[in-house]
Amino acid sequence: MKASEQERFEKALIEERDRLNAALDNLHAENPGVDEEETADLGTLDSHLADAGAVTLDREIDYTLEESVELRLQAVASALERIGQGTYGRCEICAAEVSTERLEALPWATLCIDCKRREERG
Repeated sequence: MKASEQERFEKALIEERDRLNAALDNLHAENPGVDEEETADLGTLDSHLADAGAVTLDREIDYTLEESVELRLQAVASALERIGQGTYGRCEICAAEVSTERLEALPWATLCIDCKRREERG
């Protein structure tokens, strides 16, 4: 891979990392955790089962979004480490070069398209 291409991907990865960190900060700011008043209200006799379900659903969506962002952040950090190690753009299974098109779509990709297809087929 050319140095200019690697620099372009490194810049894209850093921008993605910054975007994901901002998204994670926003998730934490918007949903700082389970509100004690919210859960206390659900234990009273006058609370409705649908209210409890809505609160639980909202909390699960938030947890899922947070987990997704954290997984992507790990993938981006790993890609940046590979750049530092000089292994970025190489398939972790067959060591072939990962296509530029694939890296443009997923700069954190670790597998070439052929190995990824084999992995998905099982």
